[in-house]
Amino acid sequence: MTLTALPSPEVSPLLPPDRRQSPTALRIQRGVRRLFSEMGCVTLPEFSLVNGRRADVIALCGAGRLTIVEIKSSVADFRADRKWPDYRDFCDRFFFAIPEDVPEALIPEECGLIVADAYGAAILREAPEHALSGPRRKAVTLRFAHSAARLLHAMADPGAIREGAL
Repeated sequence: MTLTALPSPEVSPLLPPDRRQSPTALRIQRGVRRLFSEMGCVTLPEFSLVNGRRADVIALCGAGRLTIVEIKSSVADFRADRKWPDYRDFCDRFFFAIPEDVPEALIPEECGLIVADAYGAAILREAPEHALSGPRRKAVTLRFAHSAARLLHAMADPGAIREGAL
């Protein structure tokens, strides 16, 4: 039996852009992800939760601590979106991330606050801890692992990317 080599697929190191976010939101996302990376955490953007919500950024940090960051690119964006309490059941800490031109006073005191741009971010107010139960932590962490593996697969095999699959 003779094996025929398959043509080498063109491997793209980048995923296609996610067109659901504004350019400002994408810059904030990049800065937030850089911040968490500097803190020794790994992150995923646009993370789907079992309640149907999609977290802008989720970070998995030491000891399995999960942090969700909701990005608000403008005052209008913040005022139009009141779903943020729905994220609390899926993380140990919850932050809002905003650009410098959004007033800090707009963000509820019971949430952490990050100011970000495309190059980095700073935590202005720590988020209160509300520890997840063991079973919920395991479920979210497994979902995180599956999502990360799907992204790696998409990078290794760009032809496998289907519209809406990521």
